[in-house]
Amino acid sequence: MVPLALAALHITVKAISYLPSHLVRNALIRALGMRLGTGSTLYGGFELRSPWKIRIGDDTVIGHRASLDGRRGLRIGDHVNFSSEVMVWTLQHDYRDPMFAVTGAPVVVEDYAWLGPRVIVLPGVTIGKGAVIAAGAVVTGDVAPYAVMAGVPARQIATRPQDLRYTLGHSIVPFI
Repeated sequence: MVPLALAALHITVKAISYLPSHLVRNALIRALGMRLGTGSTLYGGFELRSPWKIRIGDDTVIGHRASLDGRRGLRIGDHVNFSSEVMVWTLQHDYRDPMFAVTGAPVVVEDYAWLGPRVIVLPGVTIGKGAVIAAGAVVTGDVAPYAVMAGVPARQIATRPQDLRYTLGHSIVPFI
């Protein structure tokens, strides 16, 4: 994409992110090519990179000021909860490369995962079904299903029960 078009897209997405209605925001980000499942929503202030490469399942809630990087592909499952200010990256610089090259890989967040406030997920990570990532954790590698992770870098501290069957869509506040 040409730099001017990319800048216009970034400004458009940022403007959409501050509209005071989930219905309008959801419709506009779908128009940009993002797949947003039934009953799912993004709260205000979000940042999206390559929204047409982002797929969010049903009944998923993305909290305030989330950053979702779809440049290498991002798939978020059903019944997933992202708390506020979660950052998911699919590209980063290679610190070992003398030219500081860009490297990356898709990120997958499976069904029923819960990412606490200010979690950072790095490129190429898969977060397993039902996993919980504690506030402020930095996820640098794959996370097993139902694992509870905390710290920098994130390490497993517990296991979550496997009989998850909750829904999230009922808790969406329509105008924030």
